[in-house]
Amino acid sequence: MAYYPILFLLFLTLPFSSAKLSLDYYKATCPDFDKIVRENVYTKQSAVPATAPGLLRMFFHDCITDGCDASIFISSSAYNPHAERDADLNLSLSGDAFDIVSKIKNALELSCPGIVSCSDIVAQATRDLVKMVGGPYYKVRLGRKDSKVSDAKRVDANLPTTKMTMNQIIDKFAVKNLTIRDMVALTGAHTIGFTHCKEFIHRIYPIIDPTLHPKLALGLRQMCQNYTLDTSMAAFNDVRSPSTFDNAFFKNILKGLGLLTTDYLLSVDPRTRPIVEEYAKDQQAFFIDFAKAMEKVSVLGVKTGHKGEGVDAGRKTLVATTILLFVLSGPVKALTYLMEGGCHGLERAAVAKFP
Repeated sequence: MAYYPILFLLFLTLPFSSAKLSLDYYKATCPDFDKIVRENVYTKQSAVPATAPGLLRMFFHDCITDGCDASIFISSSAYNPHAERDADLNLSLSGDAFDIVSKIKNALELSCPGIVSCSDIVAQATRDLVKMVGGPYYKVRLGRKDSKVSDAKRVDANLPTTKMTMNQIIDKFAVKNLTIRDMVALTGAHTIGFTHCKEFIHRIYPIIDPTLHPKLALGLRQMCQNYTLDTSMAAFNDVRSPSTFDNAFFKNILKGLGLLTTDYLLSVDPRTRPIVEEYAKDQQAFFIDFAKAMEKVSVLGVKTGHKGEGVDAGRKTLVATTILLFVLSGPVKALTYLMEGGCHGLERAAVAKFP
């Protein structure tokens, strides 16, 4: 049969990875990387404006948990029943965020098969989306490998939540070598996107939190009154310019227009209020600090060398699974699986079911 040499050739074309991050990592191996990411980002964001905040949130959740390693893409399976993707804090991650990464990966596979890691796609696409909606440009170093491990327990252990005190949040960031200033700047990402009612319902029911702006509180009460019947109900984080990356979030929280309790704490805590006031007055200062903080986050816990799986091992997993499917189920199912491998097969290999 002609299928065996096709599958064998896939092994021969697997790339080797460098152990060092660089700005031009794909210059020789995938020269159209920047262009392909940028074009797909533009198309997706133009059609679905929720893509930018969705991927920005996914990027943060992935990187803060155990490093920027695309472990969020590994699905739970019989062998790994509780992957990061199924952690409570990740259940509301945007489907459009997963979709844009998949679209970019598929396009890259046509241009430079087996070269680009999922984690590099997430980092680069996030930067391009932030810039597209009005935010600052920052450098993204490339060459990450993707994780072989994904554990839901690590999400709760690492991610800050909206129910934490300011001390707890500051401590969470400090563990990642992120300063209070970094934390405030990164929270400014709430200038785009939305928050589901369940995250702030305690501020409007049964009584209204007096620190909320009265008009906002009444509007939220009306909007969220049936949130238990429709869990998708949500409010824009920034009531002024919800689709534009700017400094309006900081202006809002100083006026009681923040949705979350943590927004209020940010505006009154003596360690953070001066920074909030600075950003509210000076958008450029916010942009500069946000860019610096994003560069720091983008290299948290990155896997290089033999520390991660990367595209080479990820594709080996995909190809090995494809060959097994070929033997057990025939060429049609095997090649269909291969063509739909998505982010180099990390996710599909985890959920493969054999007859």
